[in-house]
Parts: sequence; C-alpha cells; structure tokens
Amino acid sequence: DAADVRLLPVTKFHPASDVEILVELGAPDVAENREQEARGKAAEVPAARIHMIGQIQTKKANSVARWAASVHSVDSVRLAQALDRGMALALERGERSDSPLPVYLQLSADGDPARGGVAEGDLDELVDTVEAAGHLRLDGLMVVPPLGADPADVFARAKLLCDELAGRLGRAMELSAGMSGDLEDAVAQGSNIVRVGTGVLGARPLP
Repeated sequence: DAADVRLLPVTKFHPASDVEILVELGAPDVAENREQEARGKAAEVPAARIHMIGQIQTKKANSVARWAASVHSVDSVRLAQALDRGMALALERGERSDSPLPVYLQLSADGDPARGGVAEGDLDELVDTVEAAGHLRLDGLMVVPPLGADPADVFARAKLLCDELAGRLGRAMELSAGMSGDLEDAVAQGSNIVRVGTGVLGARPLP
C-alpha cells in the first residue's frame, strides 16, 4: 500500500540548516551517504535522526555506531561485526543510549563489488551474523538498481528475497528501495522506504 511507504529525505551536500528546517517541519529522519558529512550534521543538529545509506569503511564503523539512527548499507560480515563492536563501545562510553542499531542488508543487484552490496549466495551468512550480534537488529533489505538494469525487475527480486527472509525469521522485514528517478517502480513492487533527495530538497548544491 503506497500510503504505508515512508519517505526518507537524502540531505547529502545540503547544509545542516536544511536538516534543521526538516526537523522543525516534523521530519527529523534524514539520510546521508558519506560518514564525515553525516557525523558533522549529527553534531550540528542533535534533534535529527540520521540514517546511513552509503558505503561504510570498516574503520569508520565506530563513528557510525555513535550517531546513526539506522544503517541501510550493511553488506559484509566484517562490517556487521565492526558495527556491533562499535555499538558496544558507544554504549560503554555513554556516547549512545539506545540499542540495538537497526540495520538493512544491501543487496548486490549485479555482483559488482565496487558498488557495494552482498551477493545473494552470501546473504544467509550475513543474516546469521546480524541475528547473532548483540547490538544490531535486522530490519530488512536495501537495493540500488545498477545503471542499465530495469529497476522494476531489481525491486521485484529484492521484494521476493525480503519476503523469503521474513518467512525464515518469523517477523516482518522492510524493503528500502527507490530514489527520485525510480520511486514509482519501487512503490509498485512493494518498497517500504524510498530515499529521495532532489524530489524533496531540489538540486543539490555543488560539494
């Protein structure tokens, strides 16, 4: 049902003042692609809930664990374990009070490791790792269609995997899929969360 789809504004390259405006409008949940930029905005706008949707270097996991409201781009066992350790450290140091950290596993739609994402054949191992982690909660899957692919086909496959995962785990799983250019296809295929930048905030300023 399209009425149940949540909109996650992407504030990459937009100033912290734009995030403040969204918070004042009652939309505190925003998404960021880059750890450094997200960390800065989390410090400048503490009322915002910043969701990490970009690729994360393992060495940045401790930082992300301190401020992320959720992570949509977990794509390896190594990263999942690093985020779990980062959460434990943040809780121990009083840098974070809420646990667990909601995470979504990013699927690879084309098998290209440079684009991020876990291959379907490695998905079960990653699911088991997150399920065993003390400070992570698996909430669903995320996918970004590669250039040249039919977004509807990519979203349909991701939705099928999401439903299979829900059946295996015995609880609802969400699909994070769709951006400004393909959100209609994503919603039609059952996406629960669409990540929209230009459609909400207009063209991004140059970085």
